[in-house]
Amino acid sequence: MAAQSYIAISELHPNFSHPKVAGIIIGKTDVKSFPDRKNIGTDRFTFGFTIKDSPDFFINVTAWGNDGYVNGLSSSFSIGDCVTIENPLVANKDPEKGDRFCPTTPGLYRLLVTEAHSQVRLCADVYTIEQLLPLIHLPVKDSRDFYSLGDIEVNGQRLDGTVINILAAVKSIGEPKQFTTSDGRKGQRLEVKLFDDSVSSFPLICWDREAIQLVQTLIPKETVLFIADAKISFDNFRSGMAATVNSKTIITVNPDTREASLLFSYAKEVSESGALDQDEKPEDVPVSQLKQKAQESPEVFFGITYSFISKLDLDSSVSKVIKTRCSRCKFQVSEDAESCTNQLCPGRDQALSATTGFDLLVDFTDHTGTLPACTLRSPVAEKTLGCTADEFTSLTDDERTAMKWKFLLERCKIYVKILPSTKMRTGIRGMIVDCSLADPGEVKQHMSALL
Repeated sequence: MAAQSYIAISELHPNFSHPKVAGIIIGKTDVKSFPDRKNIGTDRFTFGFTIKDSPDFFINVTAWGNDGYVNGLSSSFSIGDCVTIENPLVANKDPEKGDRFCPTTPGLYRLLVTEAHSQVRLCADVYTIEQLLPLIHLPVKDSRDFYSLGDIEVNGQRLDGTVINILAAVKSIGEPKQFTTSDGRKGQRLEVKLFDDSVSSFPLICWDREAIQLVQTLIPKETVLFIADAKISFDNFRSGMAATVNSKTIITVNPDTREASLLFSYAKEVSESGALDQDEKPEDVPVSQLKQKAQESPEVFFGITYSFISKLDLDSSVSKVIKTRCSRCKFQVSEDAESCTNQLCPGRDQALSATTGFDLLVDFTDHTGTLPACTLRSPVAEKTLGCTADEFTSLTDDERTAMKWKFLLERCKIYVKILPSTKMRTGIRGMIVDCSLADPGEVKQHMSALL
């Protein structure tokens, strides 16, 4: 490095007195706390980050201290920032302890920083920053040493539990989901869908806030990632493989490599063709999250939920199950009406064009809550119930009751469209896009994933 006041990472040694290092942040972990053995009743705080100062050398840094120092330091920089570190302790790596949870680095040492002895600042030297910035796009592993998504799927469960490198493009980025563990700790989870020229959709799971914040800045279908040391596991719910970002993982965004450039060109081509949008599927979410998301955002969205049908009034009067609606505005009309009675209907002055079919309000419930009064209309209702509206009107009362109990309190796989509504007491309105009795094996996998 040109700046003479900095020691290159490759030259660091424990014998150095008051070393000063500059580098670009290529990885960072969340702040964690541990009981302080020396001061009973208090906690020590720590987090780690990885800096790089040349194409081939990078080093792990661990910060220790009290709550205020560690959290303050962590919030002062992010992945992609250039920093200087003054007077860190240069220590030998310990592969049997903390270093086995950190990114694998090429040198023998690691750095420790504390409030009393060290200083970490954002780099202010323009020349140094210009030298460091290109390094953020160089993978920390050999650019040819990676699995394609197709390779992962072909190898299947033989890769379960292994740590590998992946080169893939970002297809979509999900919403962060908050949760609380059984011992009261709060956590978060975000799922990214990846793709390449062999697989159109592959899940990458992020649990740490730092990883989540990084991927939320990415542009879907325009970003390629080299993911070093991602953990691969078999997902029972999906019956397929999934990748997870952990404390050893380093994500390089838009790598400056030939392989990444070829994938970027493919991603751009397939995105512009619209082929990526053809296999998009709604997200599988509990009822409570459907309701929460609807209340937080006015946008229409789709979801899948495995729920019990808790209200299905098929044995009500036929007029409450089969209804006639204007084809233009969906306003309910009588069968013998000559024109639509809705004053706002665009065809109010024209001859009535109407359709008659199932028009039900259905409640569905899972372990998190109930979404009431969801609309189930023809033709979805006909497919779900297995009969047409005309056939239903000819059924006896006992036959309608039997049909009701075929679905009532049975677990179903329900595709639902959620819309904001000022008319509904809940403020949201659900329209069932598809509904079928859930396959027992699929339900078992789903519940196992929840547990």
